[in-house]
Amino acid sequence: MTGQASVTDLPSTTVLGLPVSLVDMGATIETVARLVEAGQPRWIVTADAAGMVQAQDDPALAEAYRTAALVTPDSQGVVWALRRKGYPGIGRVSGVDIVDQVCRLSSETGVRIFFLGAAPGVAEEAAERLRLRHPGCNIVGTRHGYFPADDDALVANEVAASRPDVLFVAMGIPRQETFIVRCLALTGAKVGVGVGGSFDVFSGRVKRAPGLVRALKLEWLWRLALNPSKIGKVRLLPRFVRLVLKEGR
Repeated sequence: MTGQASVTDLPSTTVLGLPVSLVDMGATIETVARLVEAGQPRWIVTADAAGMVQAQDDPALAEAYRTAALVTPDSQGVVWALRRKGYPGIGRVSGVDIVDQVCRLSSETGVRIFFLGAAPGVAEEAAERLRLRHPGCNIVGTRHGYFPADDDALVANEVAASRPDVLFVAMGIPRQETFIVRCLALTGAKVGVGVGGSFDVFSGRVKRAPGLVRALKLEWLWRLALNPSKIGKVRLLPRFVRLVLKEGR
């Protein structure tokens, strides 16, 4: 399969004026494979409710959404907004699950993956665990995300030495999106994806919510209980609800 995917040639709608792709995990991983084959640097945004609120006041973040190849619904808040717009069959496509499934794809096809972000040592631990989970997974490099924005180009060149196909960036919103938009071409990667706290989960330093908690759509509360510093994101949720209700269907 050749050619570039975009939010215009995949099913999509808008939430708060930003594109959201109407895709499941299968279509997302198929798109990653297609973008790797196409060979042109493109990015995927994993959209949660807090990030969509931030984008209302951050033109650069909003532009990252609008120019992305794919924008996946990465929170129950976004899924709720999609249901209000008449798309009840769309579920979450989270950054954590994208990392896991692209590592599975890599074990089958040899796609080259780089982990950039989180605290020192976390990306390495996540990579080791994912290599055990998906034998043959081709994670070609890791680096922590504790560096100033002034060093973005320098770090991008370090990443480029590993010749990755897919770059996962775990530095939080909007820092990870800013890095990807500015520097993806420098890294040589064909696909860049911002994945928030995914490395912390796979390293074992942060436990993912149990299945029952996820089924009850309360994973956000679980994360807050484990990490109270996330209260800033939680405080954006009422604004998200107000904006969605104001937007209507």
